[in-house]
Amino acid sequence: MATCFVVMGFGKKTDFETGRTLDLDKTYHTIIKPAVKKAGLDCIRADEIIHSGLIDVPMYDQLQNADVVIADLSTANRNAFYELGVRHALRPYTTIIIAEDGIKPPFPFDLNHIAIRQYRHMGEDIGYSEVMRFRELLTSAIKTITNKKPPDCDSPVHTFLDLRKSATAAATKTPGPGLAAAIAPAPAGKPFSARMKRVDEAEKQKHFDAAKDLLNQIWEEMKAEDAARATVATVAPTESIAPPKVDYSSVIQRLALLTYKSKSPSEKGALDEARGLLAQLEPETSNDTETLGLWGAVHKRRWALTRDVADLDQAVRSYERGFYLRNDHYNGINFAFLLNVRAAHSRDPAEAIADFVCAQRVRREVSQICEQWLVANPPPDEEASVKTMNDYLERKYWVLATHAEACLGMGDTPKAEQIYAEAYSTRAASWMVDSTADQRSALEKLLADSPLKHIKAPI
Repeated sequence: MATCFVVMGFGKKTDFETGRTLDLDKTYHTIIKPAVKKAGLDCIRADEIIHSGLIDVPMYDQLQNADVVIADLSTANRNAFYELGVRHALRPYTTIIIAEDGIKPPFPFDLNHIAIRQYRHMGEDIGYSEVMRFRELLTSAIKTITNKKPPDCDSPVHTFLDLRKSATAAATKTPGPGLAAAIAPAPAGKPFSARMKRVDEAEKQKHFDAAKDLLNQIWEEMKAEDAARATVATVAPTESIAPPKVDYSSVIQRLALLTYKSKSPSEKGALDEARGLLAQLEPETSNDTETLGLWGAVHKRRWALTRDVADLDQAVRSYERGFYLRNDHYNGINFAFLLNVRAAHSRDPAEAIADFVCAQRVRREVSQICEQWLVANPPPDEEASVKTMNDYLERKYWVLATHAEACLGMGDTPKAEQIYAEAYSTRAASWMVDSTADQRSALEKLLADSPLKHIKAPI
């Protein structure tokens, strides 16, 4: 069967030009893979390659020999740009470039004259109608370029250097034994993506210790594989290429989350371990909103246990930076709440008043963000799957609950009550409702003892 290799980032990635965080796995699993299969090709992404040694060999093999390559440049992923360049150098045709339409600034000069198909990404998900629209567009594009005989040249390298004839001739030759044949191991074992599904399942069932152990095993194997890659990265017996620093940030983030959720061997011990993991990502200077959110969550929980003001300050700073980088309701509502907590525990009335007023201002922004989300994200079409609808309702619940908390914090209790009722009507799980009730109770206690009482009314 003809193959399509997909070049893109994995999981949630932040576009630092816009501060938006996109779930690229949603793009792959809901748009790209179904579109490729409908076009009659076998679809594979790098994390799905079955291998027991160096990933470089099968990856470069796919870039050279895959019948079609789709490159998603969303979030300006550096690896995706590099691999697209390799593909353009190796093959003159059958490469499709896509990207979400919020990418800024405009594409670099070398790409701004190449056809790039764009889709609308909402961050955590993609609207059902947009999924169906772009699937059809992508399937049609794949069929068009694979059925064209001879195929059109879509590589700027081969277009401007007129390498098409030599590349076509080279592609028809039977490859002889080379580096790939010499060092590529026989496929064995399961790919990391298959084992990550076991991590997902364990976490879903709240078996956090088991999920943590599985992820630790995967991480250790990744590091061993990267060490092996560095060993073979030589160009001469006396000259070696320094291996690039491998980005394990997404693994460390996930491991930190599972660690503090496990509360093992104790809640504080788990938080300390999670903090040690995240420290590798330099959270105090990082612009990665996922890292900042986790760093804030860990210190928020440490504050609840230790009442150490340093933990509270760390949590406030993390959620503040995450909010202003990402402009999202999650970081914003946590930032506002912790400002109220700090105001309640401040010995300086002026500092308490400043934090209290700042919390109100943040909530006004959060309220607007929630309203914009609700307008931009109507319910999925009737043909949507049960899972798609349930995912939408869960996201909508948290947006509504956040909006209600923002209104409550600003003193608009009637509006808050109305929005809370709307949130509960989304068939939310009992633990979600309980979590919201606990948060509401904690906020009401903080608001009841407002530091604004220290302000003397004018005579």
